[in-house]
Amino acid sequence: MAPNLAVEAPPERFNVAAHLLQRNAGRAAKTAYIDDDSRLSYGELADRVKRCAAGLLRLGLRREDRVLLLMLDTVDMPVAFLGALYAGIVPVPVNTLLPAGDYTYMLAHSRARALIVSGALWPVAQQALAGLDEPPVAVIAGASAAPAADGTTAFAALLDTPPLAAPADTQADDFAFWLYSSGSTGKPKGTVHSHANLYWTAALYGQPVLGVREDDTVFSAAKLFFAYGLGNALTFPLSVGATVVLMAERPTPAAVFKRLTQHRPTVFCGVPTLYVALLANDALPVRDAVALRVCASAGEALPREVGERFSAHFGCDVLDGIGSTEMLHIFLSNREGALRYGCTGKPVPGYELELRSDDGGPVAPGEIGDLFIRGPSAALLYWNNRDKTRATFQGDWVRSGDKYVVDADGWYTYAGRSDDMLKVSGQYVSPIEVESALMGHAAVMECAVVGVTDATGLTKTRAYVVPNPGHDAGPALEAALKVFVKTRLAPHKTPRDIVFTTELPKTATGKIQRFRLRALGDTPA
Repeated sequence: MAPNLAVEAPPERFNVAAHLLQRNAGRAAKTAYIDDDSRLSYGELADRVKRCAAGLLRLGLRREDRVLLLMLDTVDMPVAFLGALYAGIVPVPVNTLLPAGDYTYMLAHSRARALIVSGALWPVAQQALAGLDEPPVAVIAGASAAPAADGTTAFAALLDTPPLAAPADTQADDFAFWLYSSGSTGKPKGTVHSHANLYWTAALYGQPVLGVREDDTVFSAAKLFFAYGLGNALTFPLSVGATVVLMAERPTPAAVFKRLTQHRPTVFCGVPTLYVALLANDALPVRDAVALRVCASAGEALPREVGERFSAHFGCDVLDGIGSTEMLHIFLSNREGALRYGCTGKPVPGYELELRSDDGGPVAPGEIGDLFIRGPSAALLYWNNRDKTRATFQGDWVRSGDKYVVDADGWYTYAGRSDDMLKVSGQYVSPIEVESALMGHAAVMECAVVGVTDATGLTKTRAYVVPNPGHDAGPALEAALKVFVKTRLAPHKTPRDIVFTTELPKTATGKIQRFRLRALGDTPA
């Protein structure tokens, strides 16, 4: 734990679901959640959570058993997540956009004894279950075409159980829930978090930095299965009694605009690629059509021009920050009154950061280093993965896998993932720095920079660029972009090749998959 925490720690005996419900005991009539089809008050949320907890125990699950949650963002998702926690059962929310084989792996790896799945996702869940010798109990939430005799249980039936009288007597450091990493470089890792970790992210970031208040309506385009979305749409608003808008469908610009104008949220949480897409869409609402007070961005670095344009259009700050599955939420961030677009900001109070050189020593201001974090929301371990646990969780410190630069005033600027860094002409080149330079050109909507090997075996930079509408991709634009970058960066950082494309490969959470661009090969553009 980081020293000198100004926030009171949770007690040793602590159940985070019971804690969040208790904080809202006086708000029974207030709306907690709004989804595409219904509303759920805080009183109804508490009742359903306790019924879900009792229903899971009635299914035969016991303390610390795992239950996989393959669920869309509807009111059923927070009920299932908190219900499991309330019973001392370990919920494992998973990405809803994966192929069946990934779910088969996660079910087997977590040894889940139950699967709660949204009805719309039941077909892929059936494929996943077919790959298991001993499939878990399946519980189907929402509408489903599955026949009653197929051995499944309806989530509604699970809730048709007398509420659990008291929460499980858990400890703050007990295993509470898992989140799976993206698995872009191998099998997904089961990241194990404690009951206290959710408390800390709300106490250190959600309330003092993002500033979520009781009178806010919060809308997170990042889904609840994502560590970022879990804080935005569950822990933070429930810790203060705010209202949350949930969206089951994918966060397209049209879907996001609909919620921003219909429900008029005051807090919006997105990712950089989504902010780019919103600004590029012809249906972008005017400022008066929305009620935004503050926005958050995470997942990867927010380009300076994107933050400035969004802020100018809507009249609210976009607080760019960085978090991770391992730290559960944002630990380095801009904040209102202390904001620099193009910068990730300063450490969130309660967290300590260090930049280390390749040999583990300190780096000077202005030099690129590996980012290490120390703070109370750090995960406990990766399940059944001792080697990666040791590599990431090093004593009190967590190795992020990110490269950063810090200036003399303590402002941190993202340089890229450690495995994305380039060495050109013997010098480190940050792909993020080159991308930021390209994003300053009016013709560029999105871009990604990777390293390619030329005929001599040397590494050169290649940029993949999605042009803005009205700009013709071709030799003239390529030449103009190279000249533009040379006015902003050292010559060796200018992309040798520029490849124009209609879209960039991305994860379900909106991160650009540079490894897929690298896999295209080293053929000349």
